[in-house]
Amino acid sequence: MRSIWNGAISFGLVSIPIKVVNATESHSISFRQVHLDDGGRIRYRKFCELEDREVTTGEIGKAYEDADGTLIPITDEELAALPIPTARTIEIVAFVPAERIDPLQMDTAYYLAANGVPATKPYVLLREALKRSQKVAVAKFALRGRERLGMLRVVDDVIAMHGLLWPDEIRSTQEVAPDATVTVRDKELDLADALMDTLGEVELTELHDDYREAVEELVAAKASGELPAAPPAGERAGGKVLDLMAALEKSVRAAKVSRGEETGEETGARTGGSAEVTPLPSRRSARTAPKEVGGKKSTSTAKKTAPKKTAAKSTAKSTGQAAGKTAATKSTAKKTTAKKTTAKKTTAKKATGKKTAAKKATPRGRASA
Repeated sequence: MRSIWNGAISFGLVSIPIKVVNATESHSISFRQVHLDDGGRIRYRKFCELEDREVTTGEIGKAYEDADGTLIPITDEELAALPIPTARTIEIVAFVPAERIDPLQMDTAYYLAANGVPATKPYVLLREALKRSQKVAVAKFALRGRERLGMLRVVDDVIAMHGLLWPDEIRSTQEVAPDATVTVRDKELDLADALMDTLGEVELTELHDDYREAVEELVAAKASGELPAAPPAGERAGGKVLDLMAALEKSVRAAKVSRGEETGEETGARTGGSAEVTPLPSRRSARTAPKEVGGKKSTSTAKKTAPKKTAAKSTAKSTGQAAGKTAATKSTAKKTTAKKTTAKKTTAKKATGKKTAAKKATPRGRASA
């Protein structure tokens, strides 16, 4: 890694020569501006307003613009000669607990490497002192034309430095704070806690930039002459939350399903999404359900329609279906049949006592009819 700054760490009377290198790198995809008509590159050129010509980098210097628009030239040599102790030194001013540093202040991160063999021993001494104290060092340093605030901490076996914003560079939160009159119920907090527990923790090394991957696939597809793949249809995040409790409950269920703690069928059964419920007949509906033609019902029908031939056949068929009923019901059905077929000759007692007499009487009834 190429160093961007060389200097020393001032640790009391101890001076540690170091090199500063960038600890982070950007993987963002950058685009060029092109002319839509012919695809030509759009470039910016530096022109001098007085001479109206393009100038080279070596001809360009610095100047401070005053309030009235006057430009005051400032050279790099003049800046380097300023009497500040942090011009080439990272000066440690205090050691504080890490929680004292507001994350809002954190800026660019750097690695500090020992510059040469003589710097190794004091470098390791400072590193081990930071480890044992479990504190971070607050320092001041000058980089790229301005003095900055920094925080030194240990990452693995390296001293890392985070550039910090000055406290007056942090904006107030008063204008963006929500309305203080809004109240949150304990039940809503309980659901929010359940959602946090369900989501659990994550290894930050497993997270990646989905947008960058999608852009790379798009570029690769267009470079090979293929049509870009259509994005998968999915739910769009955002929108107005109408029911906070319902949204929290749904989020908890979705998080459980994604972590394998609950199957989709269980979720559907509880939410009414995918499970099918077959209603069982209640006792009341069973009592009120229409019954099949039985002996008693057929007997009453036979009594009402005895003079008709079709009613007699229907009664006989119904009497046969009711064979499993009690003996009293059979006797009553036989008496009814005998009355229909023997109008004058056969009595009810003979039809009950002798089965054959009822059978003989039936053809006579048909003949007489």
